[in-house]
Amino acid sequence: MKEMTVKPLAFTSLPGLSEKLLSEHHDVLYAGYVKKLNEIRSKLETADRAEANASYSLFGELKREETFTANAVKLHEAYFDNLGGNGQPDDAILEMISRDCGGVDTWRAEMTASGIAARGWVVAAYDLDLACLITYICDTHNLGCIWNAVPLVVLDVYEHAYYLDYATGRKSYIEAVLNNLNFAYANDLIKRSDLR
Repeated sequence: MKEMTVKPLAFTSLPGLSEKLLSEHHDVLYAGYVKKLNEIRSKLETADRAEANASYSLFGELKREETFTANAVKLHEAYFDNLGGNGQPDDAILEMISRDCGGVDTWRAEMTASGIAARGWVVAAYDLDLACLITYICDTHNLGCIWNAVPLVVLDVYEHAYYLDYATGRKSYIEAVLNNLNFAYANDLIKRSDLR
């Protein structure tokens, strides 16, 4: 299987998000997930599939942890790709937010409330079955994920994402992230996936 590599950050700091917070979050946590995912997939190549069962098997445990770790990598990459902008939606994502969420202010309020309610992630995703943008929360990397949905805007709200800069001030952190969103990432996904 193809080995995952750590994607470099396109920025070192952003308004309201320190270099220490971003580099430690990226260089330590995210890079660790990439390393662990490669390790799990390497072990899966030789795991005994004949011993697989629902109670316990090495193969089963590796497959469960593969979903946790793969989602950790993908969600962190989307989170970082969503950062580095001016926080103002435009083009296709602005159309979706206006049509499906009642406007930018209502959508930001939904993202903020979801970020306060979530234990891990907030994902504004285009739901392919409903043909609209919906905000979901995921309490851990592999719990709460919605199938048939394309994640367009991802916020990390685990404590490690904000504690160095904001201590327990999660709402202030969420505001800083929303003000730094780069909607080019979402617009590119909308275009590539032919979403409307």
